[in-house]
Amino acid sequence: MATQAKKVSMNFSTMSQVDVPQGRNGKHKDIVTKILSDLDQLQKGIALKIPLAELADGKENVRSALNRATRKSGRRVATATDATFLYVWNEG
Repeated sequence: MATQAKKVSMNFSTMSQVDVPQGRNGKHKDIVTKILSDLDQLQKGIALKIPLAELADGKENVRSALNRATRKSGRRVATATDATFLYVWNEG
């Protein structure tokens, strides 16, 4: 006599694989997109001055996200901060 295996209930819900969203839109996408758009319009020798108060997730995380985005696109930008602002400019 064969023993029937007990069916274990699932821990998570399921969905069709074709409905799974592709690509990654991180939480910094909006601010990084805005910064890159503004950098495209900057003249040489000009820096963006972004209030730290507008960076909900902190300057370190935004700088990291910006760094990832610029490396991926082959851009060279520099950043600096003081107590109030994040400064971003095109290098080279």
